Amino acid sequence: MQFKAIEISVLLNGELEGNPDEVVYSLAKIEEGKVGALSFLANPKYEAHLYTTEASVVIINKSLVLEKPVKSTLIRVEDAYSAFSVLLEKYNTIKLNKYGIEDPSFISKTAKVGADCYIGAFAYIGSHAVIGNNVKIYPQVYIGDNVTVADNTTLFSGAKIYSDCIIGANVIIHSGCVIGSDGFGFAPQTDGSFQKVAQIGNVIVEDNVEVGSNTSIDRATIGSTIIRKGVKLDNLIQIAHNAEIGDNTVIASQSGVSGSTRIGENCIIGGQVGIVGHINIAKGSQINAKSGISKSITEENKQWNGTPVSPFRDSLKMQAVYRRLPELEKRIEELEQLLRDLKETI
Repeated sequence: MQFKAIEISVLLNGELEGNPDEVVYSLAKIEEGKVGALSFLANPKYEAHLYTTEASVVIINKSLVLEKPVKSTLIRVEDAYSAFSVLLEKYNTIKLNKYGIEDPSFISKTAKVGADCYIGAFAYIGSHAVIGNNVKIYPQVYIGDNVTVADNTTLFSGAKIYSDCIIGANVIIHSGCVIGSDGFGFAPQTDGSFQKVAQIGNVIVEDNVEVGSNTSIDRATIGSTIIRKGVKLDNLIQIAHNAEIGDNTVIASQSGVSGSTRIGENCIIGGQVGIVGHINIAKGSQINAKSGISKSITEENKQWNGTPVSPFRDSLKMQAVYRRLPELEKRIEELEQLLRDLKETI
C-alpha cells in the first residue's frame, strides 16, 4: 500500500510542508524511520530525532517550532498522536480487509452467511449458525451450532465459539479465545468424588466488545454469562459461568472472575486480580493489580487495592506500616525488656 503526502494531509486535515508527492508505504517510529516510512512526533523527548530521521513524511503538532532544518516532508496537525492513531486504524482496516470463502472450509447447509464475509481455510460453521454481514472469520475458527455472529465482527485464527452463544456487532475476538466452554460446576458426592453438573446456558457478548487471545468465557449453568457493550478484555482472562461484566468495563491480563459475580459498568480492573463468586462490584470501581476481592464492593467510583482489598489510600498506609514491622518488633522487644528490668528493681 502506497500513499502520497498530500493524500495523508487531506485525510488528517493537516498543513503540508515539503513535497506533496512524497510517497510512503510503511509506518515507523521516528528514531527508526527510513526512506518510504511515515512517522510522527508527539513527545518532546524525541524531538532530536526529527532532525536526523530518514522517514519520508513526519506528522507533527502545529505548535512545534523547528530549531533546525528538516529533511522530511512535514504534516502539521493539532494533535500528532491522535492523528497517527487515525492512520494506524486506517492501515489496519485495509490490511484486514478480506473477502470470500477459502477452501477447504465447512459451512453447514442450514447455516446463514451474510454479504461481504470472509471465511478462511479450515474454518467450521455449524448447523443453524447465523453470520451477519462483513464478518471476518479467519482460518481454523470454530463456530458451533446455533451460534449468532452479528455484523462487522472479526474472529481471528483459532477462536472457538461453542454452541448457542451470541456474539454482537463490531466485536473482535482474538486467537485462542474460547467462548462458551463449560462452567466449573461439580456437585460433591458422599464418597468424596464430584459429579459434573451439566452447563446448558450460553454466553452473550454484546456490541463493540474486544476479547484478547487465550481468554476463556464459560457458558452459564442455566441462563447466560453476559459481557455487556464496550467491554475490553485483555489476554489470558477467565470469566466464569453466570458472571456479568458491565458496559465499558476493562480488565487486564491474568485476572479471574468467579461464577455469578456482577461487575458494574465503567470499572477498571488491573492484572492478576482475583474476584470470588456471588458478589457485586459497584460501577466505576478501580481495582489495582494483584488485588483479591472476597466480598462485594458497594461504593461507586472508588479505588481499591490489596488482599483482602481495602480503599486505595488506606492500603498505601498499611504498606508503609508493613515495611516498618521489623523495626517495630525490635522496639517492642526493647520496651518489654525495660518493663522486666523495672519490675526487678521494685
